[in-house]
Amino acid sequence: MVLDMNKERKTDRRTLYTINAIKDAFLELENKTVFERVSVKAICEEAEISRATFYLHFDSINEVLNEVIDDALLFSETGKGTVIDLVDVIKSGKFDISNNNEMILPACQRIADSEKYHRLFMDPSLSEYIINRIAKHEKDKIVPELMQRCGVSEEYAEMIFRFMLNGSFYVNKSMGWQKNDIWYKFQKVLSVFLDAGMRAVSGECTK
Repeated sequence: MVLDMNKERKTDRRTLYTINAIKDAFLELENKTVFERVSVKAICEEAEISRATFYLHFDSINEVLNEVIDDALLFSETGKGTVIDLVDVIKSGKFDISNNNEMILPACQRIADSEKYHRLFMDPSLSEYIINRIAKHEKDKIVPELMQRCGVSEEYAEMIFRFMLNGSFYVNKSMGWQKNDIWYKFQKVLSVFLDAGMRAVSGECTK
């Protein structure tokens, strides 16, 4: 079972270097195998550190995984875009502003320009966990807005949110997380579909 654990750390340069070395070693190993086969021993060998150093910064491989996922999705920075924001951007006719601005994209689309994370997000053993981690971060932002836009209860809004999240994740995964011309066309089509769906639900609920 993947656990979500957090610990406070000093942020001096040496500590940050070691933490990044551990995360980079983890990603390098993920490029060669799947998550279930990655071990602390292998990470230490790849990063050229001792087990004691590893456990000084992380409690487990699961904690490394969590931080790497958050890095990929910009949760630890300023990524604030949601799938609803993308729908609004496309409706406004300003979709081009998303081309070089990962911050406004929905979470599961922000890694399209970060090739170092693609193999991790293609790992079939991690798909459900990554989706649940995205949901954990995004739920409180998106569900209330869906409730307002669609005029539905929290229960229904969360169901719609899960549908949108899973669909977006698997469309991106099927394209190998590559942001190309086809990807942009798909985003436009899917956004029109989602916008129409939200408006239809809102109309139905107001009858």
